[in-house]
Amino acid sequence: MSLTIGGVDPARRDQLALADERVTYDWRQLDELLNRAANALNGLALTERRVAVFAPNSAETVIAYVACLEAGISSVPVSFHLTPSEAAYILKDSGAVALLVGPETMEAGLAAAQEAGVETVIGWRCPDREGVVHWEDWIATASADEPNPDVPPLPHLHYTSGTTGRPKATETPPQYFPRVATVKALAEAIRQRVTPSPGIAVGPLYHTGPLGMARNVFGGMSLITVEHFDAEKTLALIEKYKVAGSVMVPTHFQRMLALPEEVRAKYDVSSIQRLAHTGAACPRAVKQAMIDWFGPVLVEAYGGTEAGSTTFITSPEWLERPGSVGKALPPFETVIYGEDGQILGPNEVGQVYFRDRTGYGIVYRNDPEKTAAAHIAPGVFTLGEMGYVDAEGYLFITDRVSDMIVSGGVNIYPAESEHVLLRHPKVADVAVVAAPNAEMGEEARALVIPKDAGDPPTAEELNAFCRANLAGYKCPRGYEMVDDIGRTVMGKVNKKALRQRFWPSDRTIGG
Repeated sequence: MSLTIGGVDPARRDQLALADERVTYDWRQLDELLNRAANALNGLALTERRVAVFAPNSAETVIAYVACLEAGISSVPVSFHLTPSEAAYILKDSGAVALLVGPETMEAGLAAAQEAGVETVIGWRCPDREGVVHWEDWIATASADEPNPDVPPLPHLHYTSGTTGRPKATETPPQYFPRVATVKALAEAIRQRVTPSPGIAVGPLYHTGPLGMARNVFGGMSLITVEHFDAEKTLALIEKYKVAGSVMVPTHFQRMLALPEEVRAKYDVSSIQRLAHTGAACPRAVKQAMIDWFGPVLVEAYGGTEAGSTTFITSPEWLERPGSVGKALPPFETVIYGEDGQILGPNEVGQVYFRDRTGYGIVYRNDPEKTAAAHIAPGVFTLGEMGYVDAEGYLFITDRVSDMIVSGGVNIYPAESEHVLLRHPKVADVAVVAAPNAEMGEEARALVIPKDAGDPPTAEELNAFCRANLAGYKCPRGYEMVDDIGRTVMGKVNKKALRQRFWPSDRTIGG
């Protein structure tokens, strides 16, 4: 019996454990699959205990992540939107010894593995292909015995897009992944924090929020996962499985609210006990409409991949102070700093920092300079945004210090697309900034200075050039030819000033 099923009440072991659009497993079936997958993973030549997962949501994707937990292996979530070269960088930098893929990512995964020198590619539901080990056969030949529960657990290794154009690695922070001595102790810790069950994962599992739901399976939470979000299908699944909890981003809310009233009324969502949202600023009208529909079950977590959730707010709290992202969660304290480094008082706008009382702060793997740059003092770090704290300690976000764009809950760093577009033969200079998007909150727009004003590049050719080198979500949604982007003699561009041309008010971030 695995650690996962060990946390499940015996009366529930014949009930739903994991489902996707194709398959459903009860806990006894999942137990055997997890044991075999964990033992197969342990049978790899693990020069470094790290395996990358490069696949859309599916039951196998969840099993892979949970099996890594049981085996004491660090999994590396890789966005399935990335190009082979982008994925290869992560494989090389992380030291992953194997790559797990689905049929949708098999070809890109093989190319990435070849570029990175990763010899083992394992794929589920994949056609016969040289260089791909069939997942189904691979785990079927492994032992079904429980893996050693006394090995040390290893956190996931996440990659966040970098302002210099290269993503940076950071381990799952202690708040999300307790630093305990054994895998057995990790399972016990996760059981204490499992969210209402069953849950539904509608966002990609390479994001920290949905991935946390996969970790909760390790603690005994049932999970339904969908490959692509569809608003009406999500409502139907909530009703069918009596879903109790989920993690979404505001774009999911907006797409559900956009359904015709008669469609929304068809589905019973009263089973939802906790609907967490994160990843991007949620417009007040959208959040109010969701509370009116689902009830006061929404909770909001503000934070980042590097830190975990730093503040938290419930629906009743938010209704009393609309727009707040909540009070600091232990072990954090919110501190607002002014331009000259002084700590500001209530209702004074400045840069938002968090003091981690454990002293951990945030850590970028093998990048002490970026780690140091995020801190103003030991354990006191920023996520790059402006705001204020009211007299009761509730945080309100007003702007962003960095150039980062948050579109549909996905972080986009303009430097990545700027570096690509500057290589285009018709581009003299470019600046990529955030512009409003009614559904996604924000979108990237490129302001381009052509080399020849008489023969400027078209938006179509710039977009094709960008997409040939970057994942599509990182590429601008619009291109505008301009004469000047305000670059100073020192080479700097005032991105906030450029953003203001697109925004109807002084606020220059989504939501």
